[in-house]
Amino acid sequence: MSSSRSGPTFGAILLAGGRASRVGGAVKPLFDVGGRTLLARAVAAARDAGAQPIIVAAPQLDPALEVEWVLEDPPFGGPVAGIVAALSRSEGWVPEPDWTFVLACDLPRIDAAVARLRSDILLLPSDTDGVCLADASSRPQWLTAAYRTPVLRRAASGLPDAGRNASVRDLVHDLAVAALAAPDDLTADVDTWEDLHRARIAAGDEPAAEEDA
Repeated sequence: MSSSRSGPTFGAILLAGGRASRVGGAVKPLFDVGGRTLLARAVAAARDAGAQPIIVAAPQLDPALEVEWVLEDPPFGGPVAGIVAALSRSEGWVPEPDWTFVLACDLPRIDAAVARLRSDILLLPSDTDGVCLADASSRPQWLTAAYRTPVLRRAASGLPDAGRNASVRDLVHDLAVAALAAPDDLTADVDTWEDLHRARIAAGDEPAAEEDA
């Protein structure tokens, strides 16, 4: 139950278990940008937003991170299967938070993205089920989002085969989700080696001159 004094409560599901075929199967969440891995950045962003629990849907990629790990069975069932698996970790959701961040772990500016989501939740109408960022072409980024936890749980429970190979649209199509226009750098992900290079330039890890070399 929400507290009028403390505001809404949050949990987080971090999705870090994809195949990363466009970078040759490299483990994208462990790419270093600005001195931290993308996964560590996501965990820190969720923690700074007050999220509890923080559940990572992936094999245990970094034992040093203070998170709960869960893996869909069989593995590589897609992000929705990861969300379903994370929500099934019932002991981690007591008490159940009002909202759950659902975040892909390939966003270099995930700290700013989460901060934007958290602040704008306070402005949403009471009948809104979730909020996500939208990229420069106005496409909703369903995995840079926060959803009301009971609504997300109901949507996940209605999917066949525990969400395996389901699209994110299948999960959210009946939900009232507000899409917030956001600067490009908040929604830009690391999907290719070129994306990683640009992210490292932006973080000061690599000289900008190399971009034009």
